[in-house]
Amino acid sequence: MPMTVGTGIGTDMKEAPQRARELEDMGYDYVATPETSRNPFLPLVLIAEHTERIHFGTSVAIAFPRVPHITANIGWDLSHYSGGRFVLGLGTQVKGHNERRFSVPWAPPGPRLRDYINCVRAIWDSWQNGTKPDYEGEYYQYKLTSPFFNPGPIEHPDIKIVISAVNPFNARLAGEVCDGIAIHGFSTFEYIREVLLPAVHEGARRAGKNPKDLRITGGGFIVTGRTEEEVARAKEASRRQISFYASTRSYSRVMKQHGWDDEAAHLHRLSIDGGWDEMVDVITDDMMEEFCVIGTWDELVGRMREKYAGINTQVGFGATLRNPDEVDQIKEMIAELKTIPAVGEF
Repeated sequence: MPMTVGTGIGTDMKEAPQRARELEDMGYDYVATPETSRNPFLPLVLIAEHTERIHFGTSVAIAFPRVPHITANIGWDLSHYSGGRFVLGLGTQVKGHNERRFSVPWAPPGPRLRDYINCVRAIWDSWQNGTKPDYEGEYYQYKLTSPFFNPGPIEHPDIKIVISAVNPFNARLAGEVCDGIAIHGFSTFEYIREVLLPAVHEGARRAGKNPKDLRITGGGFIVTGRTEEEVARAKEASRRQISFYASTRSYSRVMKQHGWDDEAAHLHRLSIDGGWDEMVDVITDDMMEEFCVIGTWDELVGRMREKYAGINTQVGFGATLRNPDEVDQIKEMIAELKTIPAVGEF
């Protein structure tokens, strides 16, 4: 599939319609809402209403706080309303957030997410094809419904599911039971090539799928600006974000890939002690080069081509307009990004 270009969009419902129209007009193919401070699904209704072409989805919605039936119902309605433009992006989050932020009991996240996705698909199959509810997994079940609770078939029932992954188990799961992977930003390009993509392809082969048909999005940090000064500021902001992710033990495999075990352990200790400013200094420029694509707007497309060619089917690039004169430059950059060879084209 050809390379597409996506970007994030804020979850402020007052701003989402206009922003989505602007992004569609500039040539973006996809916009995504995160689950951070607001609900990630509600703005998508407005995006669907106020655009015609652009696809959209969650990047990502946290799965376990919502039972599969709730997620299935939201996805069904969004696909129906948008004419099939919705992509369901799911993630697991870490144990602490599930238990202490979402009040959800913790269980092994990979097997539980597999069960979750299989249950969602069983629900959709029941609604579309009238099959008897007969799903029972280790964590979830769908064995009861009635016509009163069944929304019935829709025109676009083939809703794509992608999951975020930073570890090989979920990467294999993405290839096996999903339509693709949203690679976590905290992934170096070496780690993507040598660990994550082989796991995705292994999962796809297990399921008898062609890996070239999967959606591969995300990965790395895009550090850019109009000038070198803007790039420098963006670089330091990304350095801080990387130090935060690197302090999380769930992501230690990425650090280990490069022999940064000691730095990861040090960052974890600093995070426990609240040493957030000290953590930034642990992330060296060499580390930044591994995690990031860095360059001004004039340099960025070429550098993204070097990093993403043959890896992704979608790249991300975001820019906030300062004046109308910048629209043409952004349109040109988006058009050039779409010429980067995608998976299977390199």
